[in-house]
Amino acid sequence: MRKHVLFIHSAGTQGLHHGSSDLAAYLQDALGDEYNVLYPEMPNPENPEYMLWKGQIKKELSTLDGEVILIGHSLGGSVLLKYLSEESCKLPILGLFLIAAPFWGKDGDWQVKEYTLQEDFVSKLPQISHIFLYQSRDDEIVPFSHLGHYGENLPQAIARELDGHGHYFNYGVPEVIGDIKGI
Repeated sequence: MRKHVLFIHSAGTQGLHHGSSDLAAYLQDALGDEYNVLYPEMPNPENPEYMLWKGQIKKELSTLDGEVILIGHSLGGSVLLKYLSEESCKLPILGLFLIAAPFWGKDGDWQVKEYTLQEDFVSKLPQISHIFLYQSRDDEIVPFSHLGHYGENLPQAIARELDGHGHYFNYGVPEVIGDIKGI
């Protein structure tokens, strides 16, 4: 039976070779036929709203049965984490993989209330055995310090400090593939 992977993309244009499209294609190719990578189009990605994205995540999860692996890139990662800490998810989550996710509520320009996690968000997360965080030191959009903010709040997470991937990870990230296949 194929393992379900739900990938939530970044904000912004998502066409061919834009946004998270290259990363999503890489994940499907690198994971192979053993995994079913779902890459839904999120509502209005160029002007995203949490409530609309929350509704789309709920809809996508409702179509699945069995265990699921969740991957979020950039805004998709922070929205997934917020969703999981505020909504009920009845599916067993094999792993949560956050790639270049902004930590809202800290650091200057990252003060958008609709994306900010509740203060006690960690205590409200469902049981997730494996949480991984990935950030490239040369990310030109999300400051590298955001990886540290997540690390402070999610001490059980494995943080991967990477080089040379920028923000979009257009050429893939083998570390994610290794971590997914290792769980």
